[in-house]
Amino acid sequence: MSFIATRLGVIAPAETMEMAARAATLRRQGLDVISLSQGEPDFNTPEHIQQAAMRAMQSGQTRYTEAAGVLALRTAVAAKMQVDHDLHYTADEVSITAGAKQAIFNAFFATLNPGDEVVVPAPCWVSYPEIVKLTGGTPIVVECPREAGFKLTPAQLEACITPRTKWLMLNSPSNPTGAVYSKEELEALGTVLRRHPQVWVLTDDIYEKLIYGSEPFANILQVLPDLQPRTLIINGVSKVYCMTGWRIGYAVGPRELIKAMTLIQGQSTNNANAIAQVAAVEALTGDQSCVDTFRAAFHERRDFIVDALRKVPGLEVDVPQGAFYVYVSCRALIGKRTPQGQVLATDRDFVRYLLDAAHVAVVSGTGFLHSPYFRVSYAAGLELLDKAVQRIHKAVSVLE
Repeated sequence: MSFIATRLGVIAPAETMEMAARAATLRRQGLDVISLSQGEPDFNTPEHIQQAAMRAMQSGQTRYTEAAGVLALRTAVAAKMQVDHDLHYTADEVSITAGAKQAIFNAFFATLNPGDEVVVPAPCWVSYPEIVKLTGGTPIVVECPREAGFKLTPAQLEACITPRTKWLMLNSPSNPTGAVYSKEELEALGTVLRRHPQVWVLTDDIYEKLIYGSEPFANILQVLPDLQPRTLIINGVSKVYCMTGWRIGYAVGPRELIKAMTLIQGQSTNNANAIAQVAAVEALTGDQSCVDTFRAAFHERRDFIVDALRKVPGLEVDVPQGAFYVYVSCRALIGKRTPQGQVLATDRDFVRYLLDAAHVAVVSGTGFLHSPYFRVSYAAGLELLDKAVQRIHKAVSVLE
């Protein structure tokens, strides 16, 4: 009998982390690997945020905090919701977590019973369905094709809701596609949700400030405020403020749910890092000019990488409206043969070929539940992106 719990048999490793690990192994062997597989900005955390952390250490703010997070940060999050989205919350409707992923885990662990279903539009972030399964629920994956902008339609939502449906997950801007839901699209989904009051909404807004089109970010509650009693907002400081390693996420929602999530956190990790919480207060309340700087850089990189990849024979690329990813179709290359004689039967085969032959790490669409595609993160400098595309172009050109 295996010593490992059977629940682990239902989840798969995160493909993003697997590719990062493979790339790291090749680097240790002395190879020059370009990694475009992780969603991690290459910029340093802004200086004023770093300074806030150092002041916290020097003043002794290094002890346990409340499991839900320090009051100053929960208050700052509530104020942000008011300023950015005209949504009113109090500090006790906010939970501070060790990254946005923990917030999602806590929410589902607190609410899902065996047999409960969670609607997950795909392509989706690799961890969404696995967290649902690990916390006892059943992910209902709905494929959202390129023709629909990789976005869920009202008809699809209506068709998959059953008496067991407990949550709908939304992510805009999207990881991995960069798709952004418009106010009209959110309102149309809301029309369906109003007919099914048992369905809650989890909206992952982690990339909200990284939008490059003319249409501003829209949170579902800005369009449908009547859904606030059954909506949980997930966010954090990792992407926008370049603080991935600080591990601060947050959840904003109904008091009863936040209380349940805090109960779970109090018996697992307890509070998020105390020093990082102080830094996050500065991120949310301090000088915001860094956000504009980062967004402008990502916008430039997006335009560059889309144009460059479109010149690679066999690849098709749509212009993403947000985040820092492009989701690239490699359909025309499936079935091709490498110089070593291997047939590329899947997008996973293709990205492994790119890693081995071109030393460029990207992530297959299989990991995001939508194939045959691969995701490229353009959270890297223009020179590195140019070098990576040149390698991809060369590797593709020798396929037969």
